[in-house]
Amino acid sequence: MDKKIKLLDTTLRDGEQTAGVVFANEEKVFIAKMLDDLGVDQIEAGIPVMGEDEKKVIKKIVQSNLKASIMGWNRAVVKDIEASIDCGVDAVAISISTSDIHIKHKLNTTRSKVLDQMVKAAEFAKANGLYVSVNAEDASRTDAEFLLKFFKTAKEAGADRVRFCDTVGTMDPVSTYNIIKRIIEEVDIEVEMHTHNDLGMATANAIAGAMAGSTYLGVTVNGLGERAGNASIEEVILSLKHAMHLDSSNFDIKKLRDLCIYVAKASNREISPWKAVTGERIFYHESGIHADGAIKNPLTYEIIKPDDLGLERKILIGKHSGTAAIKNRLLDYNIYTDDNTAYHLLSKVRNTAISLKRTLTDIELLNLYNESLQDGNLLKNA
Repeated sequence: MDKKIKLLDTTLRDGEQTAGVVFANEEKVFIAKMLDDLGVDQIEAGIPVMGEDEKKVIKKIVQSNLKASIMGWNRAVVKDIEASIDCGVDAVAISISTSDIHIKHKLNTTRSKVLDQMVKAAEFAKANGLYVSVNAEDASRTDAEFLLKFFKTAKEAGADRVRFCDTVGTMDPVSTYNIIKRIIEEVDIEVEMHTHNDLGMATANAIAGAMAGSTYLGVTVNGLGERAGNASIEEVILSLKHAMHLDSSNFDIKKLRDLCIYVAKASNREISPWKAVTGERIFYHESGIHADGAIKNPLTYEIIKPDDLGLERKILIGKHSGTAAIKNRLLDYNIYTDDNTAYHLLSKVRNTAISLKRTLTDIELLNLYNESLQDGNLLKNA
Protein backbone atom coordinates (compact mmCIF):
# COMPACT_ATOMS: atom_id res chain seq x y z
CA MET A 1 0.00 0.00 0.00
CA ASP A 2 1.43 3.35 -1.05
CA LYS A 3 -1.26 5.58 0.39
CA LYS A 4 -1.58 6.76 3.97
CA ILE A 5 -4.62 5.52 5.86
CA LYS A 6 -6.50 8.44 7.41
CA LEU A 7 -9.07 8.35 10.19
CA LEU A 8 -12.39 10.16 10.15
CA ASP A 9 -13.75 10.12 13.68
CA THR A 10 -17.52 10.45 14.00
CA THR A 11 -17.89 10.08 17.77
CA LEU A 12 -19.47 13.53 17.96
CA ARG A 13 -22.03 12.66 15.26
CA ASP A 14 -22.72 8.94 14.87
CA GLY A 15 -21.34 8.20 18.33
CA GLU A 16 -23.80 10.61 19.90
CA GLN A 17 -26.57 8.92 17.93
CA THR A 18 -26.12 5.92 20.24
CA ALA A 19 -29.51 5.47 21.90
CA GLY A 20 -29.54 7.42 25.17
CA VAL A 21 -26.23 9.25 24.64
CA VAL A 22 -25.98 13.03 24.81
CA PHE A 23 -22.69 14.91 25.10
CA ALA A 24 -22.57 18.26 26.84
CA ASN A 25 -21.22 20.99 24.58
CA GLU A 26 -18.02 21.37 26.59
CA GLU A 27 -17.54 17.62 26.48
CA LYS A 28 -17.78 17.71 22.68
CA VAL A 29 -15.15 20.42 22.47
CA PHE A 30 -12.83 18.54 24.81
CA ILE A 31 -13.33 15.26 22.92
CA ALA A 32 -12.46 17.04 19.66
CA LYS A 33 -9.25 18.36 21.20
CA MET A 34 -8.32 14.90 22.51
CA LEU A 35 -8.98 13.38 19.08
CA ASP A 36 -6.76 16.04 17.55
CA ASP A 37 -3.98 15.33 20.05
CA LEU A 38 -4.26 11.63 19.22
CA GLY A 39 -3.63 12.40 15.55
CA VAL A 40 -7.06 11.96 13.93
CA ASP A 41 -7.14 13.44 10.42
CA GLN A 42 -10.76 14.54 10.28
CA ILE A 43 -13.47 15.05 12.90
CA GLU A 44 -17.14 14.83 12.01
CA ALA A 45 -18.30 17.37 14.58
CA GLY A 46 -22.05 17.07 14.29
CA ILE A 47 -25.14 17.97 12.27
CA PRO A 48 -25.33 21.77 11.87
CA VAL A 49 -28.92 21.83 10.59
CA MET A 50 -30.13 20.37 13.92
CA GLY A 51 -30.28 23.88 15.37
CA GLU A 52 -28.46 26.76 16.97
CA ASP A 53 -27.13 24.79 19.95
CA GLU A 54 -25.50 22.25 17.64
CA LYS A 55 -24.12 25.02 15.43
CA LYS A 56 -22.73 26.82 18.47
CA VAL A 57 -20.61 23.89 19.59
CA ILE A 58 -19.45 23.09 16.05
CA LYS A 59 -18.36 26.71 15.62
CA LYS A 60 -16.41 26.46 18.88
CA ILE A 61 -14.65 23.32 17.64
CA VAL A 62 -13.85 25.05 14.34
CA GLN A 63 -12.42 28.01 16.24
CA SER A 64 -10.21 25.78 18.43
CA ASN A 65 -7.39 25.86 15.85
CA LEU A 66 -7.11 22.09 15.61
CA LYS A 67 -4.84 20.38 13.12
CA ALA A 68 -7.64 18.07 12.01
CA SER A 69 -10.13 18.91 9.30
CA ILE A 70 -13.61 19.62 10.73
CA MET A 71 -16.55 18.09 8.88
CA GLY A 72 -20.26 18.76 9.16
CA TRP A 73 -22.76 15.99 8.35
CA ASN A 74 -25.63 16.81 5.99
CA ARG A 75 -28.50 15.29 4.14
CA ALA A 76 -28.34 15.87 0.40
CA VAL A 77 -30.19 19.14 0.95
CA VAL A 78 -28.87 22.63 0.18
CA LYS A 79 -30.18 24.14 3.44
CA ASP A 80 -28.21 21.55 5.41
CA ILE A 81 -25.03 22.54 3.61
CA GLU A 82 -25.78 26.22 4.18
CA ALA A 83 -25.91 25.46 7.92
CA SER A 84 -22.51 23.76 7.67
CA ILE A 85 -21.07 26.73 5.79
CA ASP A 86 -22.35 29.01 8.54
CA CYS A 87 -20.37 26.97 11.08
CA GLY A 88 -17.12 27.49 9.18
CA VAL A 89 -16.30 23.82 8.62
CA ASP A 90 -13.87 23.01 5.83
CA ALA A 91 -15.51 19.73 4.83
CA VAL A 92 -18.99 18.27 4.50
CA ALA A 93 -20.45 14.80 4.36
CA ILE A 94 -23.46 14.67 2.02
CA SER A 95 -25.53 11.59 2.75
CA ILE A 96 -28.42 9.94 0.93
CA SER A 97 -29.72 6.38 0.80
CA THR A 98 -28.91 4.26 -2.24
CA SER A 99 -30.47 0.86 -1.50
CA ASP A 100 -33.84 0.10 -3.06
CA ILE A 101 -35.30 -0.74 0.35
CA HIS A 102 -34.38 2.73 1.61
CA ILE A 103 -35.33 4.52 -1.60
CA LYS A 104 -38.76 2.93 -1.61
CA HIS A 105 -39.68 2.73 2.06
CA LYS A 106 -37.70 5.58 3.63
CA LEU A 107 -37.36 8.22 0.92
CA ASN A 108 -40.44 7.28 -1.12
CA THR A 109 -38.60 8.32 -4.28
CA THR A 110 -36.68 6.88 -7.24
CA ARG A 111 -33.06 6.11 -8.09
CA SER A 112 -33.06 8.92 -10.64
CA LYS A 113 -34.22 11.48 -8.10
CA VAL A 114 -31.63 10.26 -5.60
CA LEU A 115 -28.92 10.97 -8.16
CA ASP A 116 -30.34 14.39 -9.00
CA GLN A 117 -30.62 15.36 -5.33
CA MET A 118 -27.07 14.24 -4.58
CA VAL A 119 -25.62 16.10 -7.57
CA LYS A 120 -27.36 19.35 -6.67
CA ALA A 121 -26.06 19.19 -3.08
CA ALA A 122 -22.51 18.19 -4.08
CA GLU A 123 -22.22 20.89 -6.71
CA PHE A 124 -23.48 23.51 -4.27
CA ALA A 125 -20.91 22.42 -1.67
CA LYS A 126 -18.04 22.47 -4.17
CA ALA A 127 -19.12 25.90 -5.45
CA ASN A 128 -18.66 27.11 -1.89
CA GLY A 129 -15.12 25.75 -1.60
CA LEU A 130 -15.81 22.76 0.64
CA TYR A 131 -14.13 19.37 0.70
CA VAL A 132 -16.91 16.90 -0.13
CA SER A 133 -17.50 13.32 0.91
CA VAL A 134 -20.61 11.87 -0.77
CA ASN A 135 -22.12 9.13 1.37
CA ALA A 136 -24.07 6.16 0.07
CA GLU A 137 -26.23 5.19 3.02
CA ASP A 138 -26.97 1.46 3.06
CA ALA A 139 -24.38 0.93 0.35
CA SER A 140 -23.91 -2.68 1.45
CA ARG A 141 -27.49 -3.50 0.43
CA THR A 142 -27.41 -1.42 -2.75
CA ASP A 143 -27.49 -2.94 -6.23
CA ALA A 144 -23.84 -3.01 -7.27
CA GLU A 145 -24.36 -1.45 -10.69
CA PHE A 146 -26.42 1.41 -9.29
CA LEU A 147 -23.87 1.96 -6.52
CA LEU A 148 -21.10 2.31 -9.10
CA LYS A 149 -23.25 4.72 -11.09
CA PHE A 150 -23.95 6.72 -7.93
CA PHE A 151 -20.26 7.04 -7.09
CA LYS A 152 -19.29 7.88 -10.70
CA THR A 153 -21.96 10.58 -10.72
CA ALA A 154 -20.68 11.90 -7.38
CA LYS A 155 -17.18 12.14 -8.81
CA GLU A 156 -18.47 14.04 -11.83
CA ALA A 157 -20.30 16.41 -9.46
CA GLY A 158 -17.00 17.23 -7.78
CA ALA A 159 -16.88 14.85 -4.81
CA ASP A 160 -13.39 14.50 -3.31
CA ARG A 161 -14.21 11.07 -1.93
CA VAL A 162 -17.13 8.72 -1.40
CA ARG A 163 -18.26 7.01 1.77
CA PHE A 164 -19.26 3.35 1.61
CA CYS A 165 -21.74 2.85 4.44
CA ASP A 166 -22.38 -0.63 5.79
CA THR A 167 -25.30 0.99 7.58
CA VAL A 168 -26.80 -2.16 9.09
CA GLY A 169 -23.54 -4.06 9.57
CA THR A 170 -24.38 -6.86 7.16
CA MET A 171 -20.99 -7.20 5.43
CA ASP A 172 -18.16 -9.68 5.93
CA PRO A 173 -14.46 -8.91 5.31
CA VAL A 174 -14.22 -10.88 2.04
CA SER A 175 -17.25 -9.27 0.40
CA THR A 176 -16.11 -5.88 1.75
CA TYR A 177 -12.68 -6.28 0.15
CA ASN A 178 -14.19 -7.29 -3.18
CA ILE A 179 -16.68 -4.44 -3.49
CA ILE A 180 -14.23 -1.75 -2.33
CA LYS A 181 -11.59 -2.99 -4.75
CA ARG A 182 -14.14 -2.86 -7.57
CA ILE A 183 -15.26 0.68 -6.67
CA ILE A 184 -11.68 1.96 -6.64
CA GLU A 185 -10.83 0.26 -9.93
CA GLU A 186 -13.97 1.36 -11.79
CA VAL A 187 -14.61 4.80 -10.27
CA ASP A 188 -11.04 5.84 -9.43
CA ILE A 189 -11.91 7.90 -6.38
CA GLU A 190 -10.87 7.83 -2.72
CA VAL A 191 -13.15 5.62 -0.66
CA GLU A 192 -14.01 5.99 3.01
CA MET A 193 -15.28 3.07 5.06
CA HIS A 194 -18.20 3.52 7.43
CA THR A 195 -18.84 0.17 9.10
CA HIS A 196 -21.33 -0.88 11.76
CA ASN A 197 -20.96 -3.70 14.25
CA ASP A 198 -24.32 -5.51 14.10
CA LEU A 199 -22.56 -8.82 13.35
CA GLY A 200 -19.41 -7.96 15.31
CA MET A 201 -17.33 -7.25 12.20
CA ALA A 202 -17.11 -3.44 12.06
CA THR A 203 -13.36 -3.28 12.69
CA ALA A 204 -12.66 -6.30 10.47
CA ASN A 205 -14.64 -4.76 7.62
CA ALA A 206 -12.91 -1.40 8.02
CA ILE A 207 -9.51 -3.12 7.80
CA ALA A 208 -10.68 -5.20 4.82
CA GLY A 209 -11.61 -1.93 3.12
CA ALA A 210 -8.16 -0.55 3.84
CA MET A 211 -6.56 -3.67 2.38
CA ALA A 212 -8.62 -3.15 -0.78
CA GLY A 213 -7.37 0.43 -1.11
CA SER A 214 -9.70 2.56 0.98
CA THR A 215 -7.77 5.55 2.33
CA TYR A 216 -10.24 6.79 4.96
CA LEU A 217 -11.63 4.73 7.81
CA GLY A 218 -14.61 5.99 9.79
CA VAL A 219 -14.37 5.27 13.51
CA THR A 220 -15.80 6.17 16.90
CA VAL A 221 -14.29 6.08 20.36
CA ASN A 222 -15.22 2.87 22.19
CA GLY A 223 -17.18 1.81 19.10
CA LEU A 224 -20.13 4.06 19.95
CA GLY A 225 -22.89 4.36 17.35
CA GLU A 226 -26.33 3.25 16.31
CA ARG A 227 -27.41 -0.16 17.64
CA ALA A 228 -24.21 -2.24 18.13
CA GLY A 229 -22.01 0.72 17.20
CA ASN A 230 -19.27 1.49 14.69
CA ALA A 231 -15.66 0.41 14.19
CA SER A 232 -13.80 1.56 17.30
CA ILE A 233 -10.87 3.91 16.88
CA GLU A 234 -8.73 2.03 19.37
CA GLU A 235 -9.17 -1.30 17.58
CA VAL A 236 -8.62 0.21 14.14
CA ILE A 237 -5.40 2.04 15.08
CA LEU A 238 -3.89 -1.05 16.70
CA SER A 239 -5.02 -3.21 13.77
CA LEU A 240 -3.34 -0.88 11.29
CA LYS A 241 -0.15 -1.20 13.31
CA HIS A 242 -0.13 -4.86 14.33
CA ALA A 243 -2.28 -6.62 11.71
CA MET A 244 -1.43 -4.57 8.60
CA HIS A 245 2.04 -3.59 9.87
CA LEU A 246 1.63 0.00 8.69
CA ASP A 247 3.48 2.99 10.06
CA SER A 248 1.18 4.34 12.77
CA SER A 249 3.59 6.84 14.24
CA ASN A 250 1.20 9.65 13.33
CA PHE A 251 -1.11 8.39 16.09
CA ASP A 252 -0.08 8.94 19.72
CA ILE A 253 -1.17 5.55 21.04
CA LYS A 254 -0.32 6.47 24.63
CA LYS A 255 -3.23 8.94 24.55
CA LEU A 256 -5.80 6.35 23.51
CA ARG A 257 -6.86 5.09 26.92
CA ASP A 258 -7.42 8.54 28.45
CA LEU A 259 -9.61 9.41 25.45
CA CYS A 260 -11.58 6.17 25.78
CA ILE A 261 -12.07 6.62 29.52
CA TYR A 262 -13.25 10.21 29.05
CA VAL A 263 -15.75 9.28 26.33
CA ALA A 264 -16.97 6.32 28.39
CA LYS A 265 -17.76 8.69 31.25
CA ALA A 266 -19.31 11.34 28.98
CA SER A 267 -21.49 8.74 27.24
CA ASN A 268 -22.30 6.81 30.43
CA ARG A 269 -21.15 3.63 28.68
CA GLU A 270 -18.61 1.71 30.73
CA ILE A 271 -15.66 0.02 29.04
CA SER A 272 -15.84 -3.74 29.49
CA PRO A 273 -12.81 -5.09 31.40
CA TRP A 274 -12.29 -7.47 28.46
CA LYS A 275 -12.74 -4.84 25.71
CA ALA A 276 -10.12 -5.26 23.00
CA VAL A 277 -7.20 -2.81 23.32
CA THR A 278 -8.52 -0.77 26.27
CA GLY A 279 -10.09 -3.24 28.72
CA GLU A 280 -8.22 -3.12 32.01
CA ARG A 281 -8.01 -6.93 32.27
CA ILE A 282 -6.74 -7.78 28.78
CA PHE A 283 -3.20 -8.30 30.08
CA TYR A 284 -4.27 -10.53 32.97
CA HIS A 285 -3.01 -14.12 32.73
CA GLU A 286 -4.17 -17.12 34.77
CA SER A 287 -3.84 -20.25 32.64
CA GLY A 288 -0.68 -22.09 33.63
CA ILE A 289 0.81 -22.34 30.12
CA HIS A 290 0.03 -18.70 29.30
CA ALA A 291 1.24 -17.36 32.62
CA ASP A 292 4.48 -19.35 32.39
CA GLY A 293 5.12 -17.95 28.90
CA ALA A 294 4.28 -14.38 29.91
CA ILE A 295 6.61 -14.60 32.89
CA LYS A 296 9.50 -15.87 30.77
CA ASN A 297 8.89 -13.43 27.89
CA PRO A 298 5.69 -11.36 27.47
CA LEU A 299 6.04 -11.58 23.68
CA THR A 300 4.94 -15.21 23.89
CA TYR A 301 1.34 -14.12 24.49
CA GLU A 302 1.22 -10.33 24.08
CA ILE A 303 1.56 -8.41 20.81
CA ILE A 304 1.09 -5.03 22.48
CA LYS A 305 3.02 -3.58 25.40
CA PRO A 306 0.65 -2.84 28.31
CA ASP A 307 2.58 0.36 29.09
CA ASP A 308 1.76 1.72 25.62
CA LEU A 309 -1.91 1.64 26.53
CA GLY A 310 -1.61 2.69 30.15
CA LEU A 311 -2.48 -0.81 31.30
CA GLU A 312 -0.85 -3.34 33.62
CA ARG A 313 0.16 -6.96 33.25
CA LYS A 314 -0.98 -9.22 36.09
CA ILE A 315 -0.53 -12.90 36.76
CA LEU A 316 -3.62 -14.16 38.57
CA ILE A 317 -3.58 -17.18 40.86
CA GLY A 318 -6.59 -19.46 40.47
CA LYS A 319 -8.00 -22.75 39.26
CA HIS A 320 -6.02 -22.75 36.01
CA SER A 321 -2.69 -21.63 37.46
CA GLY A 322 0.48 -23.65 37.29
CA THR A 323 3.43 -23.91 39.64
CA ALA A 324 5.45 -21.31 37.72
CA ALA A 325 2.86 -18.60 38.41
CA ILE A 326 2.63 -19.55 42.08
CA LYS A 327 6.40 -19.51 42.55
CA ASN A 328 6.62 -16.18 40.72
CA ARG A 329 3.94 -14.57 42.88
CA LEU A 330 5.55 -15.77 46.11
CA LEU A 331 8.85 -14.25 44.99
CA ASP A 332 7.11 -10.87 45.31
CA TYR A 333 7.14 -11.60 49.04
CA ASN A 334 10.76 -12.86 49.02
CA ILE A 335 9.57 -16.42 49.38
CA TYR A 336 11.51 -19.00 47.38
CA THR A 337 9.51 -22.20 46.84
CA ASP A 338 10.92 -25.53 45.76
CA ASP A 339 9.09 -27.65 43.20
CA ASN A 340 7.63 -30.09 45.75
CA THR A 341 6.15 -27.33 47.91
CA ALA A 342 4.80 -25.49 44.85
CA TYR A 343 3.18 -28.67 43.56
CA HIS A 344 1.55 -29.36 46.93
CA LEU A 345 0.42 -25.74 47.14
CA LEU A 346 -1.04 -25.90 43.62
CA SER A 347 -3.57 -28.52 44.69
CA LYS A 348 -4.72 -26.29 47.56
CA VAL A 349 -4.93 -23.28 45.24
CA ARG A 350 -7.11 -25.11 42.75
CA ASN A 351 -9.45 -26.54 45.36
CA THR A 352 -9.83 -23.15 47.03
CA ALA A 353 -10.43 -21.34 43.75
CA ILE A 354 -13.14 -23.83 42.81
CA SER A 355 -14.86 -23.45 46.18
CA LEU A 356 -14.71 -19.64 46.00
CA LYS A 357 -15.47 -19.50 42.25
CA ARG A 358 -12.77 -16.86 41.69
CA THR A 359 -9.05 -16.20 41.67
CA LEU A 360 -7.26 -15.84 44.98
CA THR A 361 -5.99 -12.76 46.72
CA ASP A 362 -2.35 -12.58 47.79
CA ILE A 363 -3.38 -12.97 51.42
CA GLU A 364 -5.27 -16.16 50.60
CA LEU A 365 -2.28 -17.50 48.67
CA LEU A 366 0.07 -16.75 51.58
CA ASN A 367 -2.30 -18.49 54.00
CA LEU A 368 -2.37 -21.55 51.77
CA TYR A 369 1.44 -21.44 51.54
CA ASN A 370 1.70 -21.44 55.35
CA GLU A 371 -0.74 -24.35 55.48
CA SER A 372 1.45 -26.23 53.01
CA LEU A 373 4.49 -25.67 55.23
CA GLN A 374 2.55 -26.99 58.23
CA ASP A 375 1.41 -30.01 56.22
CA GLY A 376 5.05 -30.67 55.30
CA ASN A 377 6.17 -30.40 58.91
CA LEU A 378 3.44 -32.82 60.00
CA LEU A 379 4.59 -35.34 57.42
CA LYS A 380 8.22 -35.01 58.56
CA ASN A 381 7.26 -35.56 62.21
CA ALA A 382 4.92 -38.47 61.50
